[in-house]
Amino acid sequence: MEVRHPNLESLFKEVDNFIPASQDGPRPPRIGISANRKDGLSCIAETYAESVVKAGGAPVIVPVITDINALSSIVYELDGLLMSGGGDINPLYLLEEPIPQLQDVDTLRDEYDLILLRLAMNYQLPVMGICRGHQLMNIAFGGSIYQDIHSQTDHPLIKHSQSMAREFASHSVSILSGKNRLSHIFNGDDKILVNSFHHQAIKDLAPEFIATAVAPDGINEGMEHLQKAVFSVQWHPEAMAANGDKQMQGLFEHFVNNALKFNQAKRIHERNVTIDSHTDTPMIFPKEFNLGIKEGGKVNLPLMEEGRIDAAIMVAYIPQGARDDASLQKATDFAMNRIAEIHRQMELNRKRMCIAYTPQEVHVLKAAGKKAIMLGVENGYAIGKDLQNIARFQEQGVVYITLCHNGDNDICDSARGNNEWNGLSPFGKEVIHEMNRLGIMVDVSHASEKTFYDALETSRYPIIASHSSARALCNHPRNLTDDQIKAIAEKQGVVQVCLYKGFINEDAEKASLDDAIRHINHIVDLVGADFVGIGSDFDGDGELIGCRAANELINITVKLLEQGYKEKDIRKIWGGNLLRVMNKVQSARD
Repeated sequence: MEVRHPNLESLFKEVDNFIPASQDGPRPPRIGISANRKDGLSCIAETYAESVVKAGGAPVIVPVITDINALSSIVYELDGLLMSGGGDINPLYLLEEPIPQLQDVDTLRDEYDLILLRLAMNYQLPVMGICRGHQLMNIAFGGSIYQDIHSQTDHPLIKHSQSMAREFASHSVSILSGKNRLSHIFNGDDKILVNSFHHQAIKDLAPEFIATAVAPDGINEGMEHLQKAVFSVQWHPEAMAANGDKQMQGLFEHFVNNALKFNQAKRIHERNVTIDSHTDTPMIFPKEFNLGIKEGGKVNLPLMEEGRIDAAIMVAYIPQGARDDASLQKATDFAMNRIAEIHRQMELNRKRMCIAYTPQEVHVLKAAGKKAIMLGVENGYAIGKDLQNIARFQEQGVVYITLCHNGDNDICDSARGNNEWNGLSPFGKEVIHEMNRLGIMVDVSHASEKTFYDALETSRYPIIASHSSARALCNHPRNLTDDQIKAIAEKQGVVQVCLYKGFINEDAEKASLDDAIRHINHIVDLVGADFVGIGSDFDGDGELIGCRAANELINITVKLLEQGYKEKDIRKIWGGNLLRVMNKVQSARD
């Protein structure tokens, strides 16, 4: 760190004349650096901070404390986390007994680091790990480490703990081929020179991570998450970067750029309403369930707060069953029970959430710092054969009804049905007319193609697909063809891309957030950004690698920014389009 002003007056003049970043473009992203602990001091080598500053970041040293509330408050304001190096990790965290070669451990620092990293993971911060940070990240994500590579492997062929100064390299590492961050950062070089200060190392790689670098003797030297901006290296690049190594400085520039994108995503979520149009969370409600705490599902208030999501439409899902009078009444009662349970959740959590009936109420609740929960019914089977049930649902706050689920009902044919009606039934047309009259959106997710087109023709107002993706990219009958997507856009409706893995990638177990972005891009390329949104299907088996719960939804925004989307279009995708349709439909209410 250079010193420019031994003169007090000159120093203060420069500070006073400085234009804050907020007035002259985006401010540097805040990068938290995990501290080392020595003789009761929270400390860190200056080279970490120097490398972050040179990369355009603003370093914040996080003190070694284990108060979760205090650390949570710190992490919430960060844009990235740098996990620094240090001593050995206590093997008891891996349910292992210490071997004789284990060196000094500091369990307090271990606990601090693990809490800090877990919070960063919950808030979806970009993370970069160095040396100990590399190993600790692997543990936190479910991998393992060697307590001592010299005694627990076939003896390393190279020296992994150099005696020369840190700024000098002591051995090479191979950058593994393929699409990974290190290959990009090092411009495709397949071998680089690094320093080395460790005797512990990664053993089994954590799930959803790939190895990116390896030493000549096979010891892991780098890894990254398949979808998230999370990566780490075994060596100490900060020492080499501070000595002018541009390759090593490139690691910090890449990391700080990730943090800048995350900061931009946070600001977009602060300025705009974000809505997940379809969650099945009421399916998992037992009587003691409380949305105010993290339990059970993928959508609750803490997860929405971590992911900076403003609103979710929670649906009363009713599986298709028999259609005799008793079964129909049972389906209606079940739907009303699920809706009543969401109202009970509002009473339990009045300070943090409220049921929203209109788009205007969603905006009001966001301004008040509360989450908006809206209601839907998934499967018109719940209507039975009584149109008055539609008014009952509307009075409780239902904003859309999905006409069917997996099976034909008295309203229409399903995409997974037997083509009983060849589209809408006569009763189904009455249902849509009544939904139009009452201002309830018609949802065609799960509907057959003929039902889709019948509903589009029958409805006087735009319709939605609350959780459907593009069949051109994943050939599933639940997805929409390009012609259907064009048709719904022509009538000013909206397609909410679903995050259910089987609708996103035909190889479902490989379905990732990148695949979901491909579906969004496909619809945008086809009809424009005015007709696409996001309906996760969380708690109804919706989840992807890189986006498994409500707190991870902000990763979609980061990916969209990386794709070059501007805020005006991200605003539309994250709720503007859906609220536009809702406003239009609700304008028809008597």
